Amino acid sequence: MANVSHTRGDITSHPDASEMRERYARMLGGRDVALVDGPVFLLGLYCAVSPWILHYTTSQPALVTHNLIVGIAIGLLALGFTQTPERMYGLSWAFCAVGIWMIIAPWIVGESPDAGVALNNIIIGALAVILGLMCTVTAAKSAPRP
Repeated sequence: MANVSHTRGDITSHPDASEMRERYARMLGGRDVALVDGPVFLLGLYCAVSPWILHYTTSQPALVTHNLIVGIAIGLLALGFTQTPERMYGLSWAFCAVGIWMIIAPWIVGESPDAGVALNNIIIGALAVILGLMCTVTAAKSAPRP
């Protein structure tokens, strides 16, 4: 019977070893905050549907449209963070700006928002700022030094 078991050897003699190392390094590069991608997407999804969850579609119609658009934008940022992290993590500061905007938007976009609407946007904004800072700090640490 033939011996078909895998023999353990040194891979350094493999003809494609250097290419495999480079590909592996490229694949892992910039993925230090991969755990943030999912929460960012979920935050965008919640932001988009929050007017219907909290039932302020009739009392704050301007904020309904606003939260829907900003939620979609946050979701698109999250997809960008996932697809091309080396390009998108430079835009982490924009996610912080979106968070600050979400905090002040009920009083600028809305018309005398009640406590529930304001608290909802403040929580979404605070989470966006925290996640954006996490992305920014991690991207700054992993950036190549000149």
